[in-house]
Amino acid sequence: PLSPAAVVGAGLGGSASAYFLQQHFGPQVQLDVYEAAGVGGRLATVTVNKQQYESRGASIHALSLHMQDFVKILGLKHRREVAGKSAIFSGEHFVLEETDWYLLNLFRLWWHYGISFLRLQMWVEEVMEKFMRIYKYQAHGYAFSSLEELLRSLGGEAFVNMTQRSVAESLLEVGVTQRFVDDVIAAVLRSSYGQSVLVPAFAGAMSLAGAQGSTWAVEGGNKLVCSGLLKLTKANVISARVTGISLHSSEGRALYQVHYESAEGQGSAFYDLVVVTAPLHPSRSNFTFENFDPPIADLPGAFQPSVTSVVHGYLNSSYFGFPDPKLFPFTSILTTDTPELFFHAMDNICPVNISAAFRRKQPQEAAVWRVLSQQPLDKPQLKTLFRSYYSVQVTEWQTYPRYDSAKALPPVVLHENLFYLSGVEWVASSMEMVAVAAKNVALLAYNRWHQELEKIDQKDLMHKVKTEL
Repeated sequence: PLSPAAVVGAGLGGSASAYFLQQHFGPQVQLDVYEAAGVGGRLATVTVNKQQYESRGASIHALSLHMQDFVKILGLKHRREVAGKSAIFSGEHFVLEETDWYLLNLFRLWWHYGISFLRLQMWVEEVMEKFMRIYKYQAHGYAFSSLEELLRSLGGEAFVNMTQRSVAESLLEVGVTQRFVDDVIAAVLRSSYGQSVLVPAFAGAMSLAGAQGSTWAVEGGNKLVCSGLLKLTKANVISARVTGISLHSSEGRALYQVHYESAEGQGSAFYDLVVVTAPLHPSRSNFTFENFDPPIADLPGAFQPSVTSVVHGYLNSSYFGFPDPKLFPFTSILTTDTPELFFHAMDNICPVNISAAFRRKQPQEAAVWRVLSQQPLDKPQLKTLFRSYYSVQVTEWQTYPRYDSAKALPPVVLHENLFYLSGVEWVASSMEMVAVAAKNVALLAYNRWHQELEKIDQKDLMHKVKTEL
């Protein structure tokens, strides 16, 4: 039987991995979860005026079945929706504005962009429909030893190719116009990944699905999912930074020694199985692997720096062409890829706890805005966006892969019972993608441990799953 297992990182990837490992290996498995910073990882909050606000990872797509499950199991609630309108700003004027009336929005999109809008929706729906097969495969215990195999089982070579070519290229190919790509697609990708329409088609499709579907968030903050899952699995959370892993063998089996640094000093412990959910790219971690033969190679690719500024202040609506702030109708502003625009998106955010009496601030009142940009905003830039402000809280992240920086997808299996989770972000980066990868790693670990090789990388799964019912 599997005895101790370790998970490195207590963000969503780590907490979901711990939960799924326990689900498959059973409650007797001892789980140590190492976390240097704080449970929740990038699902962090900042406090303004005694209220907490999401600083990142804000919305979850309606079709995120694993996330939906976590919320149900943990007895958490969906945060109340507070309506608001969005618009796309070019630096000079709004290229697209949302109205209160859904049909009119469709008409506007149709009027401006004609059939492009329909073609985009059909393209995104086709990708999502195939992607949704993963839940059926996972329910039947099937796992994949590489991201390529996982993608192939869902959408064949076409899905693998979608990680290697840009979303712009794929959309132009299905007849979406360049203008629609520049105005609408660019704005959505800037607000979600802080990158251009050159991100890979698969990551682009996932982000566009989130932009047009209904989304939700967790009452009290999305990070409650992480702390909840760790509590539920009774995992032993060790606050320490893992510095490396060395390989030993005992009775013909691999044994992994995890080395860490904590407030008490340096330590190490031995495990049968390890899942690393912290990014292993040299730019992000100084993590060493010892005694592995062949050695575990450095992973290619870099991360995109991104900055979140949570500003409590008065919006300078005249910069957006509204001299009278009372008339400013938008709660969310996306931007096109214009050189002089120094921010990617900004939105008037609601706290993570929304009471029934809560109402949004009027546009002329001081509100809490979240501004996403690539560089920290300087004083003149803040003065451009805000007439005046009480506070600015800046979080600098390296959140998303820089999608043009790696040609191949990272591995899932680093060694016999040593797995890597964060590579999935090179396919697409969202909470649900991470949850899907965590379930895959747990199933893969289980199937390999119990030698159930017929459950790994099976061909023609659609057919198999049908006949198993």
